[in-house]
Amino acid sequence: MAEIVLAEPIQESIASTSRRVYTTNNERPFTRSITYGRDHVPEPFDSEKLPVTLISEIQRFLRVANLIESEEPRVAYLCRFHAFEVAHNLDRNSNGRGVRQFKTALLQRLEQDEEFTLRKRKERTDLRELRCAYREYKDYIIKHGGESNLENRERLTKARVVASVLFEVLDTVSRAAGVQALAGSESSDAKSELFVSYNILPLDQGGIHHAIMQLPEIKVAVAAVRDVRGLPFLDDCRKQETNLDMFKWLQFCFGFQKGNVANQREHLILLLANTHVRQTQKQVVVPKLGDVAVDELMKTFFKNYTDWCKFLGRKSNIRVPYLKQEAQQYKLLYIALYLLIWGEAANLRFMPECLCYMFHHVLYVYGSNFLCKAILEKMAYELHSILTGAVSMTTGEKVMPAYHGDSESFLNNVVFPVYEVIQKEAMKNGKGTADHSTWRNYDDLNEFFWSTECFQIGWPMRLDHDFFCVGSPNNVKVKKEKASVTNLEGNKKDANDDEEMGVR
Repeated sequence: MAEIVLAEPIQESIASTSRRVYTTNNERPFTRSITYGRDHVPEPFDSEKLPVTLISEIQRFLRVANLIESEEPRVAYLCRFHAFEVAHNLDRNSNGRGVRQFKTALLQRLEQDEEFTLRKRKERTDLRELRCAYREYKDYIIKHGGESNLENRERLTKARVVASVLFEVLDTVSRAAGVQALAGSESSDAKSELFVSYNILPLDQGGIHHAIMQLPEIKVAVAAVRDVRGLPFLDDCRKQETNLDMFKWLQFCFGFQKGNVANQREHLILLLANTHVRQTQKQVVVPKLGDVAVDELMKTFFKNYTDWCKFLGRKSNIRVPYLKQEAQQYKLLYIALYLLIWGEAANLRFMPECLCYMFHHVLYVYGSNFLCKAILEKMAYELHSILTGAVSMTTGEKVMPAYHGDSESFLNNVVFPVYEVIQKEAMKNGKGTADHSTWRNYDDLNEFFWSTECFQIGWPMRLDHDFFCVGSPNNVKVKKEKASVTNLEGNKKDANDDEEMGVR
């Protein structure tokens, strides 16, 4: 038998320094139930070793509970309780591997923490406690949303994760209590302020740690789109927008819709990333977006526009500076502007020359079909003038877009008038029974922008021009007959011009 060695008694002085001893007047130590409320720091509940069938649905609640437990013990308890409810609803019979053991362990932890966290609750009800904690994180995100250094971005990312989880728990608790967690429209407004929906790239949710955002081609594309150095009106734009990039700057200048801006931003980043990775697939990873990738997109997007300019004998308003860094920025702005116009156009996409007309004029201020081309031409004119700081000959002030203001300015002032003509003409076709000579379809309207007469519409567009006048069927028939003769003569002349310019 092994020898039994008696342990040496612990000295009182050592014991007093190694741990804290709670005693009463009669030298009797407190029981665990009494001491649980004093300086007790519960151990984190394991949020990583979870049943495979539940991990995607409950892990975020358990992680956030561990993260905030020291500061908000009752809120952490409610997050774990919500995780238990979700797990139970997913597998009520605990048939999944390890589900029964997990639910038992979590339920024991909830029973253990219930009384303690209830005493630590700061508000009168759990609902108010959750709401208060959520608002603290919400206010922090709004206050520090524009900070860009790495340390603050990491804190902001954690705050967004916590706030998103608290919002889910708050919504569940409020519905269970039979009241609304966020009064009136605050629920949707608060959520929209913090969490912006996205398709593939989490650009507005602090998604720097998402796997897709770590791809080198995505990083270089995002950096290129966020390069706004040297653009005019930056100070005014920053007063209204945080995390400024090219798309928000164009939105500020021209009044594009917010949803359109978000969609086209992601669209361009993915296009740049795909083109960049194809150009560098046999080379070492390049930390910066190459000019070859941008030039390839320029050719793809603006081939129709340049052909349209040549056909009408107009000089293209796409003008690029000689400085290499500025040249890439200008090219990306032109592509972004085209995408935003296309995104707003709706049914006008069937009239590509009309979009070219818009783009042509907007581009000039700042620095592929007929009505579309005409609109593109006007906007290109505006963009070039703004970028170069051009001064208007009539007002003596710096050139500003003809249409700018709220987030639906371009839609209401540019797209809608043309769409309204399309709608009125469509109503005259008698559901397909009227003679085609009595109304104009997409091709007829778009054909107008294949002639130099389209420039008579002007920019801002003259809504009293014949193009916007939808007359009676008889008047339309006469106009179309005259237009067909004029277009026939014009096409013969344009064909000769094409041969001279080498365009086929």
